[in-house]
Amino acid sequence: MPNPAIIAAIAAAVVLVIFIAFGYLKAPPDTAYIISGLGKKRILIGKAGWRIPFFERVDKLSLSVMQVDVKTTEAVPTNEFINVSVDGVANVKISSDPELLKRAAEALLGKTRAEMVTLVTQVLEGNMREIVGSVGLKDMVQDRQGVAKKITENVVPDMEKLGIEVVNFNIQNFKDAAGTIENMGIDNVEQIRKNAQIAKANAQRDIAIATSQAQQEANAVKVEAEKKIAEQDAALAVQQADMKVRSDTKRAEADAAYSIQEENQRKVIEIAKTNADIARREKEAELKEKEIAIKERELEAQIKKQADAIKYQTEKEAEAELVKRQREADARHYEALKAAEAKKAEADAMRYAMEQEAEGIRAVGVAEAEAIEKKAEAQKKMGEASVLEMYLNALPEVVKNAASPLAKTDKIVMYGEGNSTKLVRDVMNSTDQIMQGVKESVGIDLSSLLAGFLGGKVATAAPAVDSTEPEQSADDETAPSLDE
Repeated sequence: MPNPAIIAAIAAAVVLVIFIAFGYLKAPPDTAYIISGLGKKRILIGKAGWRIPFFERVDKLSLSVMQVDVKTTEAVPTNEFINVSVDGVANVKISSDPELLKRAAEALLGKTRAEMVTLVTQVLEGNMREIVGSVGLKDMVQDRQGVAKKITENVVPDMEKLGIEVVNFNIQNFKDAAGTIENMGIDNVEQIRKNAQIAKANAQRDIAIATSQAQQEANAVKVEAEKKIAEQDAALAVQQADMKVRSDTKRAEADAAYSIQEENQRKVIEIAKTNADIARREKEAELKEKEIAIKERELEAQIKKQADAIKYQTEKEAEAELVKRQREADARHYEALKAAEAKKAEADAMRYAMEQEAEGIRAVGVAEAEAIEKKAEAQKKMGEASVLEMYLNALPEVVKNAASPLAKTDKIVMYGEGNSTKLVRDVMNSTDQIMQGVKESVGIDLSSLLAGFLGGKVATAAPAVDSTEPEQSADDETAPSLDE
């Protein structure tokens, strides 16, 4: 048998290997390993660590920099009500600070890089729109870095709630549909040109003064130079007049340009006000549409709730109807079973009665058969005497049946030789015909048997008895009856 100590050592070695294989972790510098499951949450960045296999899990958050392009989806009005589109770019990353990293683990764990960029873009765009709406167009154009700094300072608290730090933020471009920024550049160019012309005129004036002084000194030195000086003065006067005309013209042009620029600026402001009014009305229309949508959803929810209630009531009524029908079906089934059992009991009773009746009939038949069998045996022993006795017993019925039609006759009318004696004779002839038929069918001559039987009776009877007398009396009794 294996040694238990060896088995325990092998098991401990296997557990140790599993612990090492599944529990050892080494986090790179640009990724945070978040260990959770037992006890306090632990975070590893750029170092090794351990986790308890099967009881703790490891989630990863990338700490690399994410570049986010921030553009306003629609024009944003400045504090001068001039609609401006802003294009900026920001570099952000999940903070390595333990406190901020815990917030990032709660808010961003499980999100893809694209989802994080989308979330950061929305936050940056909202803050950028807020700052753009609080500064003027001129300050925005001239101090982009200052505006970017304001946006960064404004967005940091919101980013820290997500555990994200803003590395830097820069504004790349400003645009406006009305061309206000371009007009501002033209105004600056004209102003610079105007200043250059004024400087030039001042320089020319200084030159003229210096020249006049030099000429005055030259006049004191040389008389001959007076003519030339006069000519130069005349020429200078002409030039000065010409320069003055040109200077006045340029000044007038600059003043006109300034008036035109001022008018253009006024038009731009009016257009901006109009756009702001349109935007306000669009916002009001949008709010009204949202209110209508909310009311529609509320109405839809109410209708759906009523429909669900009706559906629930219908289902309950259907269930009650189904239960009622099932109970009725069970009752009919129970009644049918009871009726079948009653019919079965009645059939059993009838069958028992019929069996009893059949048993009685069979007993009667058996008794009659036994009586007939015994009678046949007696007749067999008695021979012709038995047959004769049967004939004599049946003879009155034969005569009765032969005379029965006469009993149903109210009146008999006879012509010629007809009388009661003849009628009796006809009846007796019928009896003779019956006896003759019996002789032909069964071979027994009843007349002979009767004659032999009567002869034996006469021989054994008393000698004084007259046999003819009763016959006569019989005839006498029969005749009156027939006459009647």
